[in-house]
Amino acid sequence: MLNFMGFGENIGIDLGTATVLVYIKGQGIVIREPSVVAIDKDSNSILAVGEEARRMLGRTPGNIVAIRPLREGVISNYDVTEKMLQYFIEKAMGKRSFVKPTIAVCVPSSVTEVEKRAVEDATREAGARRVHIIEEPIAAAIGSGIDISRACGSMVVDIGGGTTDIAVISLGGTVTSYSLKIAGDNFDDAIIKYMRKKHNVLIGERTAEELKIKIGTAYERTIPVTLDVRGRNLITGLPKNITVTSDEMLEALLESVTAIADAVHGVLEQTPPELAADIYERGIVMTGGGSLLYGMDKLLQNRTGIHAMVAEDAVSCVAIGTGRYIEFISENTAEDDRRRRGFQLGNLFRR
Repeated sequence: MLNFMGFGENIGIDLGTATVLVYIKGQGIVIREPSVVAIDKDSNSILAVGEEARRMLGRTPGNIVAIRPLREGVISNYDVTEKMLQYFIEKAMGKRSFVKPTIAVCVPSSVTEVEKRAVEDATREAGARRVHIIEEPIAAAIGSGIDISRACGSMVVDIGGGTTDIAVISLGGTVTSYSLKIAGDNFDDAIIKYMRKKHNVLIGERTAEELKIKIGTAYERTIPVTLDVRGRNLITGLPKNITVTSDEMLEALLESVTAIADAVHGVLEQTPPELAADIYERGIVMTGGGSLLYGMDKLLQNRTGIHAMVAEDAVSCVAIGTGRYIEFISENTAEDDRRRRGFQLGNLFRR
């Protein structure tokens, strides 16, 4: 019999709106690629997946379209998501692709049973032997190093690409949570709208993301920074180069980041007093790519009066937590199987 554990059959997948991360036991994160798929509309065939497809965004001819099959943390195109998952699973497994893996996939805390089932079915159709679904805040907490089994309140704010998941966790479960459909993609959209309204310049998703990463801010900077970007002038129709400041980015992102801060405040209001006291002592842990936006931790701290800290390797926390979760489940399943076999053998000898 094959030793599946040794063959890295247990896989954790962070199926993010913006990025897919794949974790394999003993190897860590082996894939970190954009959740983008390029499709030829004429033949309905997939041309590229991941980073190669992302480079095509906004730069394809009429018959080729680069799409994101996930929106706001859930599947918006089932068939394309299935093919994307199949590609990443096969890439992660390599020569061991004949082994069907057991896969844990994380989903936002607010997904419906129908949406959860769609993720499970797509993962199974993509080649999984068994599928486990885990909520993103739980995975983020595990991945950031929080001991969720303790009778102690911990607050996690996971700002991903499509959703922001806020949860208070104790004794391995979620006490109170809230999922907000405002996150990294909304930051990009807000920047695009701001540039159109303020400068009469149309920019693409990649340029908006570059602005967000390099000079985006959620809290006023002591030393403003600038970035030169190019776009299309909506009046003349010609390319135009403009200098954008971090103060303008603060203005563009103000509504989105304020909504996240208000949601965190709202979850704290619903938290039992004993757990709220724990959170005040331990602080708020921030994960996900959106938490890396400059000043996001300062904004939450200013809004709640509680120390907010960005987890180490915040982008990978959910994937790492999902991987550790599947390891734990697999080890317990193996132990249960051993006990069951021992019980059956005991009955056999007693006959």
